[in-house]
Amino acid sequence: MADADQLFARLAEDLEPRGAKLSKMFGMPCLKDPNGKAFVGLHKGELVVRLHRDTPEHAEALALAGAHLFDPMGGRPMKDWICVPLAASAHWLPLTEAARAQPR
Repeated sequence: MADADQLFARLAEDLEPRGAKLSKMFGMPCLKDPNGKAFVGLHKGELVVRLHRDTPEHAEALALAGAHLFDPMGGRPMKDWICVPLAASAHWLPLTEAARAQPR
């Protein structure tokens, strides 16, 4: 199985032709859309994906084993950002594509 860094690099390669750009956010690697808005990142070996909290994709992502809200500072989770563990990496690409498709 590939590690999280390798999988994230593949996501970046897959999405680059569609306008995604590799960047940084909160000190982590992330992908931004052509308008400079981040929609996915990699934090401590987990995919961090932005999905609007009232969407089916958000609910599906949070239902994955080990998934949780992103809380980079501790004590104040970001409700539209979900951490998806490496164990659920089969879901990384579909979730990334869903995040890329949602307006920001």
